Amino acid sequence: MTAMNELILVREFDAPREKIFKAWTDPELMKEWFVPRPWTISDAKLDVRAGGANLIVMRSPEGQEFPNRGVYLEVIENEKLVFTDAYTSAWVPSEKPFMTATVLLEDLGNGRTKYTATAVHWTAEDKKTHEEMGFHEGWGKCADQLAELLARI
Repeated sequence: MTAMNELILVREFDAPREKIFKAWTDPELMKEWFVPRPWTISDAKLDVRAGGANLIVMRSPEGQEFPNRGVYLEVIENEKLVFTDAYTSAWVPSEKPFMTATVLLEDLGNGRTKYTATAVHWTAEDKKTHEEMGFHEGWGKCADQLAELLARI
């Protein structure tokens, strides 16, 4: 059932896992890559630990802001992040859970990393909605922007 509701993006980066993990866990770095341009991140608050909350505010080119709240479920430094929008803080349920995301970082040697981002949705309808919102294109552009950032840091 879970696999039926998954969307997956896999990339290989010419960067060590530590740099990628830092880009996911440093609010200032996240602002540089986490939404497809010309969108921006106007605010990012990250309490990166199991049970810690996050708030990421996405801003459209027209200036409209979209706050996204969630909670980290699992954090293994330089290896794995699991977070969900099912909770808004601590264990306070969100109004409409949409997905749980997992980011895996696999050391390929020679400073290279296999990056696997998986979004698991509660329903097939939510998965379809995310696909139609442009999951592959949007998360792909963000991965390209992440690669640009990794080359600079």
